[in-house]
Amino acid sequence: MYQYNQDDQTILEERVAQFREQTQRFLQGKLPEDQFRALRLMNGLYIQTHAPMLRVAVPYGLLSAKQLRKLAHIARTYDKGYAHISTRQNVQYNWPQLEKVPEILEQLASVQMHAIQTSGNCLRNTTTDPLAGVCKDEIEDPRPYCEIIRQWSTFHPEFAYLPRKFKIAVSGAGTDRAATQLHDIGIHLVANEQGEIGFRILAGGGLGRTPVIGKTIRPFLEKKHLLSYLEAILRIYNLHGRRDNKYKARIKILVKETGVDKFTEMVEAEWLRIKDHMELSDQRIEQIKSYFAPPAYEPDADQDSSFGIHLQQNSDFAAWVKFNTREHRIPGYRAVFVSLKAPDSPPGDISAEQLDAIATLAEQYSFGEVRSTHRQNLLFADVKQADLYALWQQLDQIKLATANIGTATDMICCPGLDFCSLANAGSIGIAREINEALDDLDYVHDLGEININMSGCMNGCAHQSVGHIGILGVDKKGAEWYQITLGGCSENQAAIGQRLGPAVAKDRITTAISDILEVYVEKRHDQEKFLDTVKRLGIDPFKERVYENN
Repeated sequence: MYQYNQDDQTILEERVAQFREQTQRFLQGKLPEDQFRALRLMNGLYIQTHAPMLRVAVPYGLLSAKQLRKLAHIARTYDKGYAHISTRQNVQYNWPQLEKVPEILEQLASVQMHAIQTSGNCLRNTTTDPLAGVCKDEIEDPRPYCEIIRQWSTFHPEFAYLPRKFKIAVSGAGTDRAATQLHDIGIHLVANEQGEIGFRILAGGGLGRTPVIGKTIRPFLEKKHLLSYLEAILRIYNLHGRRDNKYKARIKILVKETGVDKFTEMVEAEWLRIKDHMELSDQRIEQIKSYFAPPAYEPDADQDSSFGIHLQQNSDFAAWVKFNTREHRIPGYRAVFVSLKAPDSPPGDISAEQLDAIATLAEQYSFGEVRSTHRQNLLFADVKQADLYALWQQLDQIKLATANIGTATDMICCPGLDFCSLANAGSIGIAREINEALDDLDYVHDLGEININMSGCMNGCAHQSVGHIGILGVDKKGAEWYQITLGGCSENQAAIGQRLGPAVAKDRITTAISDILEVYVEKRHDQEKFLDTVKRLGIDPFKERVYENN
């Protein structure tokens, strides 16, 4: 992973000192609320329903064991003993005291972490495939390019006050596990007809109130032009994006209103003007790549025989391997997802004790690194298959071995009314109810791959628009109701889910989800996936079942 140099560290420490002074002035009544608001947002600090919320940046989801232990310390010392993994691969604290936030930022800076540009109308954390660098379908590791983008975008003076927040995702694999088509800019590593590797650039994607699938605006871009092309897109957005209405301020609205052809024309013209002054040298790219060199894999790791024996002898272990591990490009290794979706825990939450334990397990089994995922889980990227049984046993002891990755109980869920001042309805309680309704793990496994995404408001932090089953909380005269969508997808065949019908009352939503799953079981073809069944049948059979008793 990238290691900060002295310049990086100095910038962080100066920012911490700056925000400490700003916070003190605000608490002393010397800095007005409207001025402090802009300053705190620059440092990742929101004011939520019960307390401030601090969002910590985790660039492209990569964390060291040392950083995990610091996150655990902060959770234990400054919060209520836990942290939350967001869909942007970041870490959030829901209960810090405002006067203590500068101390937290100082603690973060000591391990090369910060909360800069995790909020506000700026470039946010660049995300990528959690399996980057280890998956077998990868053209090239995207993480070095994420780091190049991070260095370019952090503190960029032109893009600190954009019309609205701006998000970039990068994928280097055949399967899009980074939801690139749903970002303001999506970047795919691709090969052209000559076999040269470059980038396909998409723009204008986004979720929230107006979900839109991004459009390809340049099929192939040479690597040396990556930053100049991104800068051209941002400049056009900064100049022409709407600032009169925050609901129409995202780049997706600009692309739609301008037309993709005209938008592309404007970007290309700006790019031609600046591209020769912003080229990435091969030397610079190779330098950044060196920070992501493969670890010291054992050459004979695939010779182990104990793994197969444990699979045969322990069905619970075999189920965990099936659902929570993935193929690795190195024989004898697996990538291991750590589920933060235990039935009795809020989705994405992890305790200080679990964070400490994960840090120790990372050092023991995965070269001291862990990754966060946009589905609110964690990942050990490099585990020998000979170590899987021991790792599973230790994860089970700390309630982090639920075998449900990719299943109906692996829900993406925002905090909803429990914490968020923007929410119209609760999410965490509904997730618990659905988990209780699906209490038979064999049944959940039999259902196969189903993504349930649930948001408490139209901002769509939980990506409900692209869930196979999407749940959106809405307010009806002070009561909590939920809209349901079916057929969404965030991968290669990205799609916005279709609205099933009228919103469902809070006391009916869990039953409605159960009804949908029952229709799937009744009508699916042999081993047919949920999303394929919905595509084949349409939404009418599900709609009839959900509303037949209403």
